[in-house]
Amino acid sequence: MAERTDCVVIGGGPAGMVLGLLLARAGVEVTVLEKHADFLRDFRGDTVHPSTLQLLDELGLGERFHALPHSEIQQIGFPLGRDRTLTFADLSKLKVTYPYVAMVPQWDFLDLLADAGRSEPTFTLRMSTEVTGLVSEGDRIAGVRYRAADGTEGEIRAGLTVAADGRWSLGRRQAGLRPQEFDVPFDAWWFRLPRLDGERGDTISPQMRNRKFAVALPREGYFQIAYLAPKGSDEDLRHAGIEQFRASVADAYPDYADRLGALETMDDVKFLDVKLNRLHRWHTEGLLCIGDAAHAMSPIGGVGINLAVQDAVATAHLLAAPLRRGRPSTKDLAKVRRRRWLPTVAVQLLQRLLHRAVLRPVMEGRRDGPPKPVIAALTAFPALSVVPAYLIGVGLRPEHAPEFARRKAAARSATVEGGGGLAGGPVSPAPRDS
Repeated sequence: MAERTDCVVIGGGPAGMVLGLLLARAGVEVTVLEKHADFLRDFRGDTVHPSTLQLLDELGLGERFHALPHSEIQQIGFPLGRDRTLTFADLSKLKVTYPYVAMVPQWDFLDLLADAGRSEPTFTLRMSTEVTGLVSEGDRIAGVRYRAADGTEGEIRAGLTVAADGRWSLGRRQAGLRPQEFDVPFDAWWFRLPRLDGERGDTISPQMRNRKFAVALPREGYFQIAYLAPKGSDEDLRHAGIEQFRASVADAYPDYADRLGALETMDDVKFLDVKLNRLHRWHTEGLLCIGDAAHAMSPIGGVGINLAVQDAVATAHLLAAPLRRGRPSTKDLAKVRRRRWLPTVAVQLLQRLLHRAVLRPVMEGRRDGPPKPVIAALTAFPALSVVPAYLIGVGLRPEHAPEFARRKAAARSATVEGGGGLAGGPVSPAPRDS
C-alpha cells in the first residue's frame, strides 16, 4: 500500500529543508526525501545572505546559526593593480540587520534546519531515500516512487509534490518541464588552499589575467578557490595534469603560489558544469518546482541558495492554507512563480551582464578586468556599489517568515541526529563531494 502525506518534497537541500520546516510549523504533514545518508558534501553553495540571516532570526534559529563557525563577507571588489581594489558590491552599506554574507559549510546549515524540523510533529525527513519516479493519476502528479538504502521500494502519495532536487531535477524532467538555457562562457573548478593567520576574511577580490579568472572565498582555516576557465575545458585540464593546473592557478593568483602543493592530484579539484536557466512555467497539476529545479543560477555572486530559500518561503506563504484544506489547485501553484519571477529574472539578468561584460572578455583574452565605463562609474560614484550589493544580498522581493512559522530563539541542542554536529556538538567527519 502506498503511504500518504499532505506534501512530499524531493531533495533535502536548502529549498527543500526550509519548505519542510515552514509547512510543518503550519501543521501540514510534510515528508522530505534526501537520497544521501547525510549532508556532508563539499563545494556546495555555502553562502548565507542577509535576507536568509534575517529569516533565521524570525524562525528563532539566528542565535544557533551564528554560533556555527563562519566567515563574514562584506565587500566584493575587482583588483586594479596590486594596491587598489574597485569595490563592486559593498554589503556593509546595506540597511539590514546583517550587512554581510555568512560563509558556513552547507551541511551545518542543513543540520540546523533538520534539527529544528524534528521538533515539529508533522515533519518527516528520510535520509538515504532516493526518488526514482513520479506517480501519476491521469494528468495529475500524485506523489513519488522511492528506493531506500536497503533496496526497499515504495510510493508516497501526496496532495502536492515539490521538486527541490536541483538543476538536474528528476521531478522536473519526468513532469515534462524544460528550462530555457542561457549562454555561459565558462565552467568552474573548486579546491581548497590553506589560509594563513592574519589573511583578511571580509572581502572577495577576483583575479583576472591571461585568460584566467579565479576567486578565493575565505573560510575558517582555508580558502575555497573557484577557478574559472572556458566552457568545455575539463578534459583538457585533467589531461594536462596537476603540475600544469598548479601553474595556471599561480598565474591567476600569484600570491597563493607558495601553497599550491596542497593540491596533490587532480582528484583534489572538483568540476562544476555551470548552468544558467529557468523554467517559464514552474508547475504542472500536483507538482511544483522551486530553487535550482526552477532556475539554475551561475555561481557569480553566490546567490543560488538565497533565491532557493526565498522560493521556499514564498511557497509556504501561498500554499500552507490550501494544503491544510486538501490539494492546491494549479492556480494556487501558479502564484508561486508569479511572486518569485521578477526577483529571479533580475538576478539572472545581472549575472548575464557580468558574463558578457566581464567573464567572456577575460576568457577570450580581450581584457584583464571589468569594463572601463564600470570602473569610471564606480570610481566617480562609490555609492553605486550598494545596488549590486542589494541585488545579491537581499533581492528585489525579500521573503519573511509567515506568522505561523515564527518562533522565539531556542537553546541550541548539543547534537544533531543523522549528520554533522552543530557548534558545541561532535565534529563532523570529512565531507564528500557532491
